[in-house]
Amino acid sequence: MDKRIEIVEGDITKLHVDAIVNAANNSLLGGGGVDGAIHRAAGPKLLAECRTLKGCKTGEAKITKGYNLHAEYVIHTVGPVWHGGNANEDELLSKCYKNSFRIAMENGVHSIAFPAISTGAYLFPFERASKIACNVTNELLKNELFLEKIFFVFFSSKDFLSFTKIAEQYF
Repeated sequence: MDKRIEIVEGDITKLHVDAIVNAANNSLLGGGGVDGAIHRAAGPKLLAECRTLKGCKTGEAKITKGYNLHAEYVIHTVGPVWHGGNANEDELLSKCYKNSFRIAMENGVHSIAFPAISTGAYLFPFERASKIACNVTNELLKNELFLEKIFFVFFSSKDFLSFTKIAEQYF
C-alpha cells in the first residue's frame, strides 16, 4: 500500500491532521453522524462560520477553520443521496473527493482525513462509494505530491475492514 495512505478505525475528530473532511448536508449547519460529531467537537464557532458560507451544493466543497479540533481546517463536502444509481450519484461523489483535494491544495494542506461520504443516512452503497474514493485518490497520487498523508477514517470495524480490503486493489 502507498505509504501516503493510512486507513484508521476510530474517531475522525481526534486526528492530528491539517484538515478533516466533513460529510456535510447542503446547509452546512450540522446534522447527524460524522457531521454532528465534527460540529460538536469543533464548538460553536464552527457553526457561526458555516452560517456565513450560505450552504454548499452537492459535489462541491467549502473550507472553514477547525476551531477546537486538532485539525487546522474542516473541508465540508456534500455527498449525493442515493437514488438507485441513475441520478448522477457516482459523478457527484467523485466530485466531492476531487473538490476536497483541490481546496486542500489551495490551502497548503499536507495531511487530510476523510470519512465515508454519503454511505450513512444518504444510503450510498458502501463498496461502490469506497471504490470511487480509492479511484479518485489513486489518480491524485499519480500526479500530485502536495499531500504527505491521506487518512480514511471509519467509526465501525465493519466499514474499516471492508474499506481496507477494497483499498488493497488500488494502493
